[in-house]
Amino acid sequence: MERERTLGTGVDHVLNYLKRKQLENPGFMYAMEENGGNVFWADPTCRLNYTYFGDTVVFDTTYRRGQRYQVPFAAFTGFSHHGLPLLFGCALILNESESSFAWLFQTWLQAMSAPPPPSITVEPDRLIQVAVSQVFSQTRLRFSQPLIFRETEEKLAHVYQSHPGFESEFINCVIETETAAEFEASWDSIVRRYYLEDNDWFQSIYNARQQWVPVFIRGTFYGELSANEGSSMLNSFFQGFVDASTTMQMLINQYEKAIDCWREKELKADYEATNSTPIMKTPSPMERQAASLYTRAAFIKFQEEFVETLANPANRISDSGTRTTYRVAKFGQAHNGHTVNFDSLEVKANCSCQMFEYSGILCRHILAVFRAKNVRTLPSRYLLRRWTKEAKTSGIEEQPEFSNSCQESLTVCCDNLRQEATKYVEEGAKSIKIYKAAMDALDEAAKKVAAVASNKIRGSTPGTSSANGDSYPFDEAQETANAMNHPGGEKERKILELTAELERTGQRCEVYRANLLSILRDMEEQKYQLSLKVQNARLSLKE
Repeated sequence: MERERTLGTGVDHVLNYLKRKQLENPGFMYAMEENGGNVFWADPTCRLNYTYFGDTVVFDTTYRRGQRYQVPFAAFTGFSHHGLPLLFGCALILNESESSFAWLFQTWLQAMSAPPPPSITVEPDRLIQVAVSQVFSQTRLRFSQPLIFRETEEKLAHVYQSHPGFESEFINCVIETETAAEFEASWDSIVRRYYLEDNDWFQSIYNARQQWVPVFIRGTFYGELSANEGSSMLNSFFQGFVDASTTMQMLINQYEKAIDCWREKELKADYEATNSTPIMKTPSPMERQAASLYTRAAFIKFQEEFVETLANPANRISDSGTRTTYRVAKFGQAHNGHTVNFDSLEVKANCSCQMFEYSGILCRHILAVFRAKNVRTLPSRYLLRRWTKEAKTSGIEEQPEFSNSCQESLTVCCDNLRQEATKYVEEGAKSIKIYKAAMDALDEAAKKVAAVASNKIRGSTPGTSSANGDSYPFDEAQETANAMNHPGGEKERKILELTAELERTGQRCEVYRANLLSILRDMEEQKYQLSLKVQNARLSLKE
C-alpha cells in the first residue's frame, strides 16, 4: 500500500513536469491512457531523431523488470550515425497488458509522424510481443540477446554452478554458429550433454530462436557497430542515470541529466567528425574515401574490416557469366570461411555472413573480393547515408522506408505532409528568433510553390474536364494546395533541418560557455592559491 501511495505521488510529480514542459514548448508532446494507464512523452528532438535514424528502434524496459527498480520506466531509443544512443520518447508503464502496450506503441508512432521502424528490439515478454505484432505488423521483431543470456543464467543457476564450461559452450552455440544447421547441431549437443530435455526455460528460448539467435536475424538491419551483437539493451540511453535507487521524484532530474549528457557527447562527436582526420592504415583510395564520408565511429568499424582483408584472401570457386563465387577465409582457417557472390557487371556482392545487412558496414569478405577484382572505391549502394557525416542533412525522400508510403496515394501523401508541417509549426514556435527564421523560409517556399503552380497552369493541363466533356476553369488555389501536398516537401524539411541546426548551435554555445566558465573558475582558484603563497611568503619574511 505504501509503495502504491509513493508511486502515485511520483506519477503526479512527473505529470506536473510534462504539463509544464508542454506549456513552455508546444512541440513537447505527452499523453496518458484512460483510467490511469500508461504515460508517454516526447520532445521535438525525439521526433527529429526518428526522422533521421528511425531505421531501427529499441524499446528499453530494463527499469520495469522485477522488483529491483522503483520506477516503472521505459524508453524508445535508437542509434545515431556516431553509434551513440538516441532518444525517441519515454513512458511510464503503469498498466502491463496487451491493450496498454498496444496503446503505448500506437501513441508513440503517432507522435513520430512517420512510418513504423523496419526493426525493433524488445525484452522477451509475451505481452510486448503481442502488442508489437498488432501495431508493427511489418516490423522485424528481435528479443534482446543480453537479457536472454542474463535470464538463462538465473533460470539455470544450478547448471552454471555445477558445469563451469556450460556458459562458454552456450554462448559459442549462439554467437559462433554460421548456419542454421550448425546452430541446431550445437544446441542439440548442449541439450543432451547437460540433460536439458525437460527444462521449460531452455525449450522456450529455443522455440523463440528466430527472434534472437544471430544466424536467424542477420538479414535485418539493427544499426549496431559493436562486435557484440544484440548489445543494444546494454547500451541503454539511461544507463548510469536511472538505477535501483532512483525514485519517481528523482526520475525527471535524472532524465534531464541523461539528455544533456548524450546531447553533449553527440555534439562532441559531430565536432570531431568535421574537424579531425583519421589515421590511414593503407594507401588505398577506398580507405581515404571511407574516411572522408563516414563518421569516426563508422570509419573505425570499416577500417577494422578493411585491414583484415590482408589476412583474408578471396579464392574463386566458380564462374557463371558476369557472376563469380568466392570463398573468403583467414589464412589457415578455411573451415571458417564465408561465401561471397560477386556480379562484375553491377559491381554488386553479397556475403553469407550478412554483416552489411545487419550493421550497414561492409564485411572483410566482400572487401577482400573488391580488392581481388580491383574495385578501388566503395559503390554508392554500400554507403548508407545514416553512417555518414551528412546523415542529419538527408531529405526524407532519400530514406526508402519513409518515402515508399508516399507512393501509395495522394491521401497518404497529404497526411504525411500535414504531419511534417505540424513538426515545422512546433519547431517554429520555440522562440521569436526561430519563428522569424521559419516565417522567412515559409515566404520563400510559398513563392516557389506558386511559381511551380503557375508553370503547371501554363503547361499541358489548362483545365479539368468532366465525364461529359465539359471543361471547368482551373482552380489555382487548389493546384497550389496540391503542390504543397506533393511528397517532395523540400522546403518544409529544410525548415525543420535549419531549426534543428539552430538548436544544435545553441547547444554548442552552452557547451562552450560551460567550458569557459570552468576555465575561469580554475584561473580564479589558481589566483587564490597563488595569493595565499605570496601572503605566506611575506609572513615568513616578517618573522
